[in-house]
Amino acid sequence: MTTIYDIAKRTGYSPTTVSKVFNNYSDVREKTRQDILRTAREMGYVPNAHARTLTTKKSWTIGVLFVESTGAGIRHPFFSAVIESFKQVAVAKGYALMFISKDVGGKQSGYLENCRIRGVDGVVVFLSDYEDPYFQELLDSDIPTVVLDYETPESHTVCSDNWSGAVQAVEYLAGLGHRRIAHISGGVNTTPGSRRQEGYEAAMLQQKLDLRDSYIVTGAYYSMESGYNAMLELLRLPEPPTAVFASGDLLAFGAVKAAQDSGLAVPGDISVMGYDDIELARYVTPALTTVRQDTELLGSRAAEILLAAIDKIPDGKEALALPVEVIVRDSCASPANEE
Repeated sequence: MTTIYDIAKRTGYSPTTVSKVFNNYSDVREKTRQDILRTAREMGYVPNAHARTLTTKKSWTIGVLFVESTGAGIRHPFFSAVIESFKQVAVAKGYALMFISKDVGGKQSGYLENCRIRGVDGVVVFLSDYEDPYFQELLDSDIPTVVLDYETPESHTVCSDNWSGAVQAVEYLAGLGHRRIAHISGGVNTTPGSRRQEGYEAAMLQQKLDLRDSYIVTGAYYSMESGYNAMLELLRLPEPPTAVFASGDLLAFGAVKAAQDSGLAVPGDISVMGYDDIELARYVTPALTTVRQDTELLGSRAAEILLAAIDKIPDGKEALALPVEVIVRDSCASPANEE
């Protein structure tokens, strides 16, 4: 079996330098690092995980706490894109990912107990119920965490600027001439849903548009089905909206289908706008105008922040809100008969 001493002999570097490269020390020149890694691949070197743990006092494992209420799970395009980006950064730094639950060996426990048993170095959190006492127990521990799409001073957090994204959406629709703009909300029980609804309401007032309670309909779980039902509810109003801003792209897809099934043309009779810019948004008909979240940056920055926390680099908790932008496609147009 190839050892670090064999690699040191082949490359001419000291065993200490070789060890530093495999343990991601920063005080090694990039050329030296690449020479050693290339030689290791050529020699078929496989690091001894147990020895690496003893040397660095790390398990080199990051826990992924992922619990969401849509039923789509990791198949949801937004979550899968963020997790993939997170994984790429973590794996490049030598870490493996492990999903965390409340069950250990079929026994009900808690997130913290699971993390202790698995010995993870840190946890990235995607959670639908932030009132869960087991989540609070994890936050109160000494295990480094970074939380996605949630605002708390007790952890590092990374999210998009949800409020600004909603404001931009309403401003765009108002700029097309729409006065009756409705919102299919993701619900106020999550940070993204509440912040986007707050942004919608603020923008409607800023634009001096009529903010009607009947124009805000909750689309449960950000699903296409709930978006479909929410649009039908809006279309049954005595004075239906001419434009609908949905809090998620899947909600928007459902809304478009409901409009079409009701005999309306999108965007000829009613405009529909989404939020997220998942990959499918550009391929549906009509291609969806939406607010883009940078999923690659969300995942990579979350990973960088957590890895720094594991190495005890930052001072204090970082709260990062990333900018968003409107992506104009085909699902929105000026209203045909706006009064």
